[in-house]
Amino acid sequence: MTGPWALEVAEIADPAPGPGDVVVRITATGICGSDFHGFTGDTGRRHAGQVMGHETVGYVEWVGAAVTDPGLSPGALVTINPVLSCDSCEVCAAGAEQSCPNRTVIGVAPQLVSAFAERVVVRASNVVPLAAGLDPDLGALVEPLAVGYHAAVRGACAPADRVLVIGGGPIGQACLLAAQRLGATAVAVSDVNPLRRDLCASFGARVIDPLAAARAEGGLGAAVAEALGGKATLVIDAVGLTPTVRDAIEASVFGARIVLVGMGTPSVELPAYGISTEERSLIGSFCYSREHFAATATWVGETTVPLGRLIDGRVGYDGAAAAFTDLAKGSTDASKILVYPGGVPTPGESR
Repeated sequence: MTGPWALEVAEIADPAPGPGDVVVRITATGICGSDFHGFTGDTGRRHAGQVMGHETVGYVEWVGAAVTDPGLSPGALVTINPVLSCDSCEVCAAGAEQSCPNRTVIGVAPQLVSAFAERVVVRASNVVPLAAGLDPDLGALVEPLAVGYHAAVRGACAPADRVLVIGGGPIGQACLLAAQRLGATAVAVSDVNPLRRDLCASFGARVIDPLAAARAEGGLGAAVAEALGGKATLVIDAVGLTPTVRDAIEASVFGARIVLVGMGTPSVELPAYGISTEERSLIGSFCYSREHFAATATWVGETTVPLGRLIDGRVGYDGAAAAFTDLAKGSTDASKILVYPGGVPTPGESR
């Protein structure tokens, strides 16, 4: 990224790994919403001169002498947990590495060469092996799926819950699958985009058009109650705007849990009495713990859920700038676009 709305392909020096590091040859990296919102300059979470990218998959190319994990041998298919915690503070000791006050995040920290590159150097503890024979593209989905899983766990999602996911984009899709993974069967997704609603419905969600619901008697709350057999007991807001937080309150029962995982804006306004006098719990969720990331990597290798449906765009480096621009402008219906350093592979091509 050379500036707002500007990407270019550049040659940089090969990474210099240490004895505890692993060099990963990148196969594909997904474009996250935080990437293209940072690309526009709107959020300040990406910077000129930065190599972005954190939803990634690749093969181990080199292993430092101090690395002892047998799963990280050269040629192993791996993904990368981009949250680099200090592993020495009380927060890390409690297993909440994502909340480490000393953390850096691959793809966010501007000083790090991140995953929109041919190779990346990562400490071995953040390199996670994937199942043998897994479609490599699915490895690039582990990171966003882990975000959704962590959010659902933060909300204490249980089989008896009536779950509403607000936003049917990639993180909303991940939250839907996570709720189902935790046993919830009454799950609805609200999104204005009909293609995203259709995708979520293909995974078994009840889907709601929030604009149509707002025009109908009873509003979104009535639409959710009709879809789920009652207002939501758990809402996961995967958008993170003032209107969606208000929707979460409107569509949920007194005492509901509301998880805020979407980061659509740095600040939101909400009706305080909807939290206090109606005893809803507002719960923040950011990234994932190391445990939740690893568990999701295992799940991706075992599940029969057709995760390939989540990928609806593929480009090489020559198409990356256009893909970022289209996503940022909302001029594409694609949810998850993968970027391939070596160009988009043909079916059956060895990677």
